[in-house]
Amino acid sequence: MRIAQIAPLWERVPPPAYGGVELVVGLLCDQLVRRGHEVTLFASGDSISLAKLESVHPQALRLDPAVKEYSIYEALHLSKAYERAHEFDIIHSHMGCAALPYSKFVKTPTVHTLHGIFTPDNEKMFSYARSQPYVSISNSQREPRLNLNCVATVYNGIDTSTYEFYPKPQDPPYLAFLGRLSPEKGTHLAIEIAKRSGLPLKIAGKIDVVDVEYYEQEIKPHIDGEQIQYLGEANHQQKNALLGGAVATLFPITWREPFGLVMIESMVTGTPVIAIEMGSTQEVIADGETGFLIHNVEEAVAAVGKVTELSRKACRDHVIKNFSVEKMTEGYEAVYRQILAERFKQNGHASSRHNLSSLLS
Repeated sequence: MRIAQIAPLWERVPPPAYGGVELVVGLLCDQLVRRGHEVTLFASGDSISLAKLESVHPQALRLDPAVKEYSIYEALHLSKAYERAHEFDIIHSHMGCAALPYSKFVKTPTVHTLHGIFTPDNEKMFSYARSQPYVSISNSQREPRLNLNCVATVYNGIDTSTYEFYPKPQDPPYLAFLGRLSPEKGTHLAIEIAKRSGLPLKIAGKIDVVDVEYYEQEIKPHIDGEQIQYLGEANHQQKNALLGGAVATLFPITWREPFGLVMIESMVTGTPVIAIEMGSTQEVIADGETGFLIHNVEEAVAAVGKVTELSRKACRDHVIKNFSVEKMTEGYEAVYRQILAERFKQNGHASSRHNLSSLLS
């Protein structure tokens, strides 16, 4: 298949540190190329991929202080991709509702992965384009009241071979928190859980501009370099060591997390996850086997006391079975085949260059 992948421009693909969407897109592109597909990636110019790279800007926008109007570059980005729509059998957008107006005006079908949450504003655009094909990244992410054409759920995957397994945590024990330092991710709750359990907490992640005030008021006063440690952003190797050495990873979210890569990144190293039962957490964690689903700080503290009873190998096996890049790619290939078969049924033809059997193989 000839496949176009459209990634956000804010971060490069794959991200050097934090960036869930870009990590998933990078892994998917490379795996599709390995499986024999012709893949073109529309992303920032500093992206690294086995796919053919096309870009309207030489670097991730967040790294360029000269960029003041992100929407301008986003429009250029999408325009470039859709001007070439006829070159592809299918377009796969990771841009959210921004791509919806463009995809309605080309013959090549677009499948949209829903990486984020629904808001009162973006629901208007999704409702406008509800008949376009969507892929959710968890069942809990869906909003049945919007009546979107969700053709499948494909869980995010990671390259499990690049994560070292830690058969036991470091001694002395500590808790880990990885992710944006924000109210939604519950960094303040992780600190409270650590203090009440008596264990050190090692925090790694970025601070977005919108979260600076939260960090200054709710997080920074607790950082003492001993019980509460802030390590800054972490690259892949640093994430692996941080999560793998922990007795547990805390995931005390306060929003309906659509997926949460941190959970599978932790479990693949062998470290169980203690998470608020909200959003996708019950789909990602096997409660009582690879972590604990809790509802408040008190339950989280109790879970910390039980977490060493869990099998760290079971945590890794759970991710390899359910959340590998291979499984994710197979899921998306099935989606592409389904959409192309439906298009062939409607139009009587699938592509100017390929017949249907070659596209679906």
